[in-house]
Amino acid sequence: MVSPRTLFTASRVQTWTYLLGVCPFSIAFLVFINSSISFVVTELIGLRNGEGDAVGTLGFADELLALVACPLWGVLSDRIGVRHVCTTGYAIVALALVLFVQAKNVYPQLLLGRLLFSLGGAAVSTMVTAVLPAVAGSHSSSQHKSTSDSRTSTSSSSRLAGFVGMCAGCGALVALVVFLPLPARFQQWGLSPAEAIQRSYYLVAAVSLVISILCFFGLRNLPGEEGKSWSVLWSARRRGTPDSGEACSYARKFQLPYLEQLGIAFALGFRNSDIFLGYLGGFVARASSVGISLFIPLAVNHYYRMSGLCGSQDGEAENPGDLKKSCHKAYVLASILTGVSQLVALLAAPAFGYLSERSRRRHVPLLAACFAGFVGYTTFALLPSPEFNGEYGSPGVFVVMGLVGISQIGAIVCSLSVLSSGILSLSEDEDENENNNENNPVDDEEEEHGEDRPLMTHRPGRKERHLSHLKGSIAGVYSLYGGAGILLLTKLGGLLFDVLSSGAPFYIMAGFNGALLLAGLVSGFI
Repeated sequence: MVSPRTLFTASRVQTWTYLLGVCPFSIAFLVFINSSISFVVTELIGLRNGEGDAVGTLGFADELLALVACPLWGVLSDRIGVRHVCTTGYAIVALALVLFVQAKNVYPQLLLGRLLFSLGGAAVSTMVTAVLPAVAGSHSSSQHKSTSDSRTSTSSSSRLAGFVGMCAGCGALVALVVFLPLPARFQQWGLSPAEAIQRSYYLVAAVSLVISILCFFGLRNLPGEEGKSWSVLWSARRRGTPDSGEACSYARKFQLPYLEQLGIAFALGFRNSDIFLGYLGGFVARASSVGISLFIPLAVNHYYRMSGLCGSQDGEAENPGDLKKSCHKAYVLASILTGVSQLVALLAAPAFGYLSERSRRRHVPLLAACFAGFVGYTTFALLPSPEFNGEYGSPGVFVVMGLVGISQIGAIVCSLSVLSSGILSLSEDEDENENNNENNPVDDEEEEHGEDRPLMTHRPGRKERHLSHLKGSIAGVYSLYGGAGILLLTKLGGLLFDVLSSGAPFYIMAGFNGALLLAGLVSGFI
């Protein structure tokens, strides 16, 4: 009798903890600190000149540390488990938020606080990717896995990736609707601006601590995470000791050094087409977030200043460091455009998850998202005006923003789906190899006398057989690619924006989407 099939392998508590805890708040806390850090610099520390440079330096330092920390957290999660990394990450975020508003100067106190936040944020953002295969993937102790089960696992990962994209978008909304208005509300209750900011950070830190506790209990006993604990760190390399249980037998699977583990995860991108597409998709997805949140407002501001629409005769704003105050019209238009793109992205996330499930072989949703991005970014760079009304404006800019939003969420959802499918395919290959070994056993004596063995007999090595257990390392490399995308677009796009044209960053994004489109075509049709 066939047992009823469930959507995800994980329990309901584990799935809801992942979707409503890990996914949205990994974004919410980042949006909160990025949006409020300027107020910390000006109101709490009292820096009135050079706040733009200070905020930019803090953000750049954050990304540099995250670039290194994400792969390390991923490798560590393969040893201690994604549950412990999530718990630790959110606890670090809570501590960083509290210490952040204790700073009396930008360097070194505020910088150290931002780096601590980056360390925790890198942990939780990496685990968004690492937990997905554990929640969606099939996990069975049986010796044989049917083809239908493997298809169900891949299907579940595609659906779950759509939910992840939607929940991540909701996390940004939580930050904008709940967290960011907190200082204003505290001020209405009679607190000074500095005190209001401190109380806001304390409250958000308390939320992070609650999420940490929820992850500790809600992610217990995830499928495929058996035996992973902090004790593995010092027991994994002990040899010659009797097997004392599941944790010990699990630890023996991991004799690879950390850097070698990371190197294998990186090399898988050149050996597995799904994992390669996932890595490249992560690169484009994270770069898209910068293109929308940074360069679209910058391009709008540039257009208004050069057109003399900010109330200044020479096109220069009185205070170019604060777009909201110096050119309110540009600020409003930038908010509308980015808001439209994010709304479209939020609504399209479940659709991309569903379509990814229906088209796993050809990656059609990913190709469609890349094509939308190529057209959207190129068109935006060629627009005579970013306005939706006026002499040179057109309502068609909303269509362009919709294409950009579709491109961003498509890259996020499809890259997670494809990457998870690649990890699950490693697990399926691993099970097939183990079944072949059981059906064709080779005893120790035959191993010692190689001349007695058939020439064509193949037994996969330890590294080959346990690649699926490197999902944390793979998630870390995925985040590494994403961080590289952010840094490349930020520095190169910003430089070309000043030197060549205000449309240069968008041509770069069009090129990124074109490269991913080409890679998807090659992977799906060859």
